[in-house]
Amino acid sequence: PSVLLPWCPEHRERPLELFCEECTLCVCALCPALGIHRGHDVRLILQAAQGRQVTGREGAAELQRLLRSHFVLQAHALASKAWLTGKFTELRLLLNEEEQLTKNFIDEKTQRALRSYEEQAETCQEQIKITDSFSDRVRQIQQRRDPLLLLKNYITAEEEIRQHETPTEQRHPVPVSFEHVLNHFRCFAGAIQSIRQKPLEARLKEDVFSSLNVTSKKEPGTLLRTNSPVDRTLFLKHARSPTLEHDTMHPRLTLSDDRLAVTYTWRRKLYFCNPQRFDRLWQVLSRDSFFSGSHYWEVDVLQAGEGWWIGAAYSSIKRKGDSEASRLGWNRASWCLKRFDLEYWAFHNGERTLVLVEEDPERIGVFLDYEAGILSFYNVMGGMAHLHTFRSKFTEPLYPALRLWEGTIKMHKLT
Repeated sequence: PSVLLPWCPEHRERPLELFCEECTLCVCALCPALGIHRGHDVRLILQAAQGRQVTGREGAAELQRLLRSHFVLQAHALASKAWLTGKFTELRLLLNEEEQLTKNFIDEKTQRALRSYEEQAETCQEQIKITDSFSDRVRQIQQRRDPLLLLKNYITAEEEIRQHETPTEQRHPVPVSFEHVLNHFRCFAGAIQSIRQKPLEARLKEDVFSSLNVTSKKEPGTLLRTNSPVDRTLFLKHARSPTLEHDTMHPRLTLSDDRLAVTYTWRRKLYFCNPQRFDRLWQVLSRDSFFSGSHYWEVDVLQAGEGWWIGAAYSSIKRKGDSEASRLGWNRASWCLKRFDLEYWAFHNGERTLVLVEEDPERIGVFLDYEAGILSFYNVMGGMAHLHTFRSKFTEPLYPALRLWEGTIKMHKLT
């Protein structure tokens, strides 16, 4: 840029004293009166400079406001997606429960009908025996020559047969049909498909579910609270209490008698060296593995100090050394939720995601749906607040896994 001269280029003997706002040039006192800047809006150079400084500060403040709004929006979007993940997990659990309840209903009705048929079969067998008995009596009656006595005996025999007969409608129970059950769920699935045919934005504007909740007063399209609790009882139906495998445990860890807790000790234990044991990282795997179905377990972290890792891993995770191939969450064979330096992170294959936590968890709930490829973490004592969900295609049995920095970490006994 050119250097500003102290003298007016038009009136060379006049110093530059004013600033022309229209031309954004410094001018002398004669320019607005006699020169090419006649009639222009001018002000003293010092005033113009001060005005520019104020404008700059205002722009910087506005930029900071925009940056803050950007951060708040990102945080709200992450929290909203986390809530949605938790809610869809809850919906899957509810649908699984509804499926099991319906199957149990069908089984109960079927067993009741089968018992009825079995009872009727037994009755029919008794009827056959009675009929055979009366057939013998009839043959004996037919051998009598006195017609009056023969007739009297026939009437008596017919009366006894009628007394032992079972009504026809009782011998043939009405067949059981489950068509009404199938129709119910056809309509249920049809209603969901009908709703999903509309674009999401249109559904939010119409608020199609508001009629199902008379207490809801939210404006159409407004997201629900992101910390809405999940019903823990839904998860407890899949409760497990994984025990820990001593042979995988690092020598600085000690295992409780019930195999549910591990504690860090400063002195190394003289454990037998084997290929399964972690020799550099303070980690341990469960004895139990899951390769299908839904499973839920909880881990107490109240005494685990400032650093702990909770997750799951394939048995193929490396056990020797402290490279990424051995670290929980730093490879394709493991997933974990980590707390360290008062921060919470979700790790898988070396990629990490910051987890926003409203209150420090005392117990972490872990839910695995193997076929759906879902591994979710919840703050149990914080109203089952959803923390994070991994979505993967699991290809090997998954072992619950723990790592700690100090203190004690424990599998909570649920079963």
